[in-house]
Amino acid sequence: MSEIRILPLASLPEVGPGDDLGALIVSALASAELRPETGDIFVVTQKIVSKAEGRLVRLETVEPSAPAREWAQTYGKDARVIEVILREAKRIVRMERGVLIVETKHGFVCANAGVDASNVPEGMVTLLPEDPDQSARRLREELEKAFGIPLAVILSDTFGRPWREGVANVALGVAGLAPLLDYRGQPDTHGHTLQMTVVAAADELAAAAELVMGKTNRVPVALIRGYQYNPAAGSGRDLLRRAENDLFR
Repeated sequence: MSEIRILPLASLPEVGPGDDLGALIVSALASAELRPETGDIFVVTQKIVSKAEGRLVRLETVEPSAPAREWAQTYGKDARVIEVILREAKRIVRMERGVLIVETKHGFVCANAGVDASNVPEGMVTLLPEDPDQSARRLREELEKAFGIPLAVILSDTFGRPWREGVANVALGVAGLAPLLDYRGQPDTHGHTLQMTVVAAADELAAAAELVMGKTNRVPVALIRGYQYNPAAGSGRDLLRRAENDLFR
């Protein structure tokens, strides 16, 4: 058993389009007098990644479609925001009682396609990164180059959960570690062979990091230290359930 520490990184400035996020994190680490160690995992909120990558939409530039206007009028929503959500959706999963659940072009099933108006200037919304895995890989490469040691990166966002109240952080993009721990075929403590147990380790790490990041603390990055894992390429796509295995699709 190992001890796991989760360290908040709070001294990042406001991130904007074109900013070098890797350099900002390196600078924030220096300000905190914190140097990464081999195997440390950086959990980075997708919001600052989206901002740095310019994944922002000015609502004044959006012309809502008829379906967006009708939905917005029925439930007291901003038709421009609804239009952005519909544009980001590959498939509408559920659309009723003012709740809009969609499957994004990435394959994520979530509320509002990840379109978010929090922590951005009035009149703007953010979109999810176009390729969260690529974003995670790029950031990992920059951090490993800066410190000369193997590291891992998880891009996180908060999703709602079927059958459970509250939201929890999940991993959208992963680089440097396997997102799943497969225990199938291994014996349990009573000698029974495990048949179904596959743990979403990247999601659990993202959720743990949220405890120090919060939504109002201005802590967009957390460093997890002490979690034992085997370095691997990693991909957030491995966490997406295939349609043929989804009983609710």
